[in-house]
Amino acid sequence: MSYVTSIGTVTADGASACIDAAIAAAEAMGVCVCISVVDHAGQLVGFHRMDGAPVLSIRLSQDKAYTVTAFGLATSEWYPMIADDPALLHGIVKADRLMIFGGGVPVRVDGQIVGAVGVSGGSSDQDAEVAAAGAGAIVGDEAKF
Repeated sequence: MSYVTSIGTVTADGASACIDAAIAAAEAMGVCVCISVVDHAGQLVGFHRMDGAPVLSIRLSQDKAYTVTAFGLATSEWYPMIADDPALLHGIVKADRLMIFGGGVPVRVDGQIVGAVGVSGGSSDQDAEVAAAGAGAIVGDEAKF
């Protein structure tokens, strides 16, 4: 029996690569966003606020990334999963930092979540696409959500 495990996590260089790819995607779409990259435990590793991105999006991008690592799901997967359960829908949204709309995607390596990218500032779909582009800097095409 082993009492210790080795856990992969996004590095500062990895976070920078995610941010650069996300910025390029956002610029191509013409949206100004905030981009947060967290490690496997949901702790901030990198952040960038594009000129013109809403101030509220700073926290939203960080919370989207945190939500992914806290539950292991892209944020866009939440609402469809809970929409038909009123008690869950109205109860779980009170969970601190939980985001249930697009813009948070996992960074997975060999099936393990090593971090996440959270994006806020555009529409839910735009945020998800920009976040996927950021995650794709590390994991390639697997990041499509």
